[in-house]
Amino acid sequence: METNKNLRQGAIFGAGEINPYGQFFTGDTYLKLLADSPDGQVGIGTVDFEPGARNNWHIHHDGYQILLVTAGHGWYQEAGKPAQALKAGDVIVTREGVKHWHGAQADSWFEHIALTAGTPEWLEPVSDEWYQAL
Repeated sequence: METNKNLRQGAIFGAGEINPYGQFFTGDTYLKLLADSPDGQVGIGTVDFEPGARNNWHIHHDGYQILLVTAGHGWYQEAGKPAQALKAGDVIVTREGVKHWHGAQADSWFEHIALTAGTPEWLEPVSDEWYQAL
């Protein structure tokens, strides 16, 4: 597993900036925008999560999200399904309209590349009680 120091510096593309969407996250996360598709329909960026950090439940409308896990250990969960542990090399495809969340495990930094199309609808936070039960 990557060390916390390596993840803080950004595992592949370097560290991002404090996430400007931080109001939709629990804990500290960092975002580095990498590119947009030529048609402007897909944004590509890395997100680094400090241990225990996670985003709120959310839905992608008129699009999708693909997560390419690059470092650390994290979680991904769709509503009504058990949480799935993630590690470097894992790939997640979230289809349009699926309520989900993702983030770091409690004892590990976590980084993924996100390819995102459509508009996110941010919902309620993942409660500490829910998260700590994983």
